[in-house]
Amino acid sequence: MKKLALYGGKPVRNTFLPYGRQWIEEDDLQAVVDTLNSDYLTTGPKIKEFEEKLAAYVGAKYAVAVSSGTAALHAACYAAGIKEGDEVITTPISFAASANCILYQGGIPVFADINPQTYNIEPKEIEKKITKKTKAIIPVDFTGQPAALDEIKSIAEKHGLIVIEDAAHALGAKYKGKKIGSIADLTEFSFHPVKHITTGEGGVITTNDENYYQKLTLFRTHGITRDRALMTENEGEWYYQQLELGYNYRITDIQCALGISQLNKLDRFISRRKEIAAKYNEAFKDVEGIIIPYQSEKADSSWHLYIIQLELDKLSVGRKEVFEALRAENIGVNVHYIPIYYHPYYQKLGYKKGLCPNAEKLYERIITLPLFPKMTDQDVEDVIQAVEKVINYYRR
Repeated sequence: MKKLALYGGKPVRNTFLPYGRQWIEEDDLQAVVDTLNSDYLTTGPKIKEFEEKLAAYVGAKYAVAVSSGTAALHAACYAAGIKEGDEVITTPISFAASANCILYQGGIPVFADINPQTYNIEPKEIEKKITKKTKAIIPVDFTGQPAALDEIKSIAEKHGLIVIEDAAHALGAKYKGKKIGSIADLTEFSFHPVKHITTGEGGVITTNDENYYQKLTLFRTHGITRDRALMTENEGEWYYQQLELGYNYRITDIQCALGISQLNKLDRFISRRKEIAAKYNEAFKDVEGIIIPYQSEKADSSWHLYIIQLELDKLSVGRKEVFEALRAENIGVNVHYIPIYYHPYYQKLGYKKGLCPNAEKLYERIITLPLFPKMTDQDVEDVIQAVEKVINYYRR
């Protein structure tokens, strides 16, 4: 049975507002139709065009598009040479794929605690976790705010480590004025429908290293090549060789046609996200019971998520009750994320609660509010009204 809105009255909204949603326009549809009417549905020219446009946008030399953001993370770990027994340090406050990609290569995820202000991985905690087995660091640009990349890169250089940046939330974000995608050794982006642009499902890895680029292109297509420069012999134009054990992580021309069209709108989408975030900040900055997101001076977030932290000592209930009350108001709040090592699979691997106290404390208090560029001003006002209504009702 659906939970009634507070006071048993009418909810703020009559219809449900999700936390994220794609924005598909007529030119996006036409781009897909044009590709459906073309000679190539996959392994065609739209893939290279999308890769070149995205690389140019972020300021990287190379981009390799694949079937999902998770596939991109896996490919990056492969290119970085992660193998059985290698340790890779990452954050617990992320989607499981940020650590699963390490396991896919036989590596060992090592979780470092977060900075309680930015919610991103804390460089000092990374230092504490480095051993002789450490091979790489996977910082996550949580909510769209870049991690402390200068400190992380300094640590990596000191210890001879590779930085694989999980920027699934951060397309269009900047760090010290430089676009995310051109800073780390390898950077992953996601094009899931709730992200900044969408290809339905899809992802990409950007890099400035030609060796990584070659490994990535092999990995996404079974480890097979027709590049004569890479093959050991050539029996004719029909000939190809499998050089490595890769996967079928190919993306289609249909998806990339949509991606190209969406990429043309990225700056507009980000601008709208920033407008909404600014309205939330203004509305909630003085609301007792809420902590609004902190933004580092070094970072320019692209605002994939807007997360409030509840001051539970000032409320008469816990996060669950606040969450359910907002859902009853038809506000599609969510929680990002359950600490990765809380999941039963990771518990079976030997990870225990208590590993990252800051992350665990944060998890108990956070709620994600709706934030996507297609939201109307009225949608935004509905969210603000619902949050104020619920927090005021439950304030001690």
